[in-house]
Amino acid sequence: MVDIVFAGTIGLDDIETPFGKVKEALGGSSIFSAYAASFFARPGVVSIAGEDLPESHTKTMESKGISLEGVERKGKNFRWEGLYEFDMNEAKTLRTELNSLVEFDPKLPESYKKAKYLFLANVDPDIQLKVVEQMESPEFIVMDTMNFWIEHKRDELIDVMKKVDVIVLNDGEARQLFETVNLITAANKALEYARKAVIIKKGEHGALLFVKEDGNIRHFNAPGYPLETVKDPTGCGDSFGGGFIGWIAKTKDHSDANLRKAVIYGSVLASYNAEDFSLERQKTLTKDDIEARFNEMREIREF
Repeated sequence: MVDIVFAGTIGLDDIETPFGKVKEALGGSSIFSAYAASFFARPGVVSIAGEDLPESHTKTMESKGISLEGVERKGKNFRWEGLYEFDMNEAKTLRTELNSLVEFDPKLPESYKKAKYLFLANVDPDIQLKVVEQMESPEFIVMDTMNFWIEHKRDELIDVMKKVDVIVLNDGEARQLFETVNLITAANKALEYARKAVIIKKGEHGALLFVKEDGNIRHFNAPGYPLETVKDPTGCGDSFGGGFIGWIAKTKDHSDANLRKAVIYGSVLASYNAEDFSLERQKTLTKDDIEARFNEMREIREF
């Protein structure tokens, strides 16, 4: 049985940055998040992939012990083409082909339904809700989203938020969703829905964690790791989410203190992911590498 179910997309990405370009690289929200979590726990992906998804990409996931039992194969794969200029915080979308993704109707295998941890990666909130409804008794649910769903399916997105323990947004999404420039105000509004916590990602500048515990709201400000080499930020937000829930699933500790550690592990995985295209850096990553950077992040905050 898997420890964590990941619901999201499987993509084939064409990406160009100032440091190179790749074609038909493995991508998608469920892929980056599940791969990052695999350093701590056993992930299972529920998604749809095209019949044209290369076998080498499938083997990449299976080599990390990631179950693809919940992946349907049909038609042509979801594809995305993006361009990053020297401001690496934002991608310019050049082309999006939804293809088989428009027919994605998630059906969880029996081996997934009893999992205690669920990560709702960036995908249509209607799909997120369908996945939640098929889980038997999840103990901890984390959700991510994007500006497109905030703009076009806000009500459905709020419905999902009411069912999860942790909401993950980037700073722009938080401001857009709650119509405020103030991130503290946005976090407080999000905590009216989330059962446990809200994380606001700030890209290279770290992340903010707000936790409801014992009737109080506690705040943690995680630093960004100072990277000298950033080749491709695609999937860093998903890797953050996967690292976060992966650590929680490994420790089975939902306390404020452990959520803070999980945010740092998420930041570590995201920072490594940015060092190369697609999953190439994560493929060479070891647990010792992760622990070394985790300890560096701890030192950054000591004073």
